[in-house]
Amino acid sequence: MTILADGRQVDVVAATGRFAGFFDVVGVKKPGGRGCWCMAYRDSRVPVQARADHMRAECATSPGPGVLAYVDGQAAGWCSVAPRSTYRRLMNSRTIPFVDDADPWSVVCFVVRPGFRGHGLMHHLLAGAIAHVDRGGGGVMEGYPGESGARMDRVSAYIGTTALFERAGFERVTETASRVGGRSRWLMRRTVAAEA
Repeated sequence: MTILADGRQVDVVAATGRFAGFFDVVGVKKPGGRGCWCMAYRDSRVPVQARADHMRAECATSPGPGVLAYVDGQAAGWCSVAPRSTYRRLMNSRTIPFVDDADPWSVVCFVVRPGFRGHGLMHHLLAGAIAHVDRGGGGVMEGYPGESGARMDRVSAYIGTTALFERAGFERVTETASRVGGRSRWLMRRTVAAEA
């Protein structure tokens, strides 16, 4: 548990067994609405109408598809973190390279609900993702953020910035051929030691 600057309590936990919280943050609420459901990197071939059930199953198995941030008990944010091999889009990417034979834990997206934005919740989510990997046995983590600079537009901000990842101990490995919001994306890494 940590505290936001405004005094609210933040808990970041694995999404395992917490589909309701995942739905609150990422789920499409409008009947017949289309949405990512955090499937763009996992497997975008899954039909829109089957994505909720797919993610319900992901949330029911360990290690789970990521972590959730709760602010004063209310689901407020999401970070997708899982082994790279579980993300079809990354496995087939022509713009985000493999740098070795490792199967790193990949951080591919962040979602923060309106009303909770602007309070640094992405920092808490990334710290929670690191702790999740630590509890899961440790290993190499990767992220693919956009170059820091002027404020990133909301559509592109889901990947995070290089400054966010650097503050969490990640190092730049290589600039990728991918771009988002007119910015270069970097492959960044850090190693997480397993919990003793």
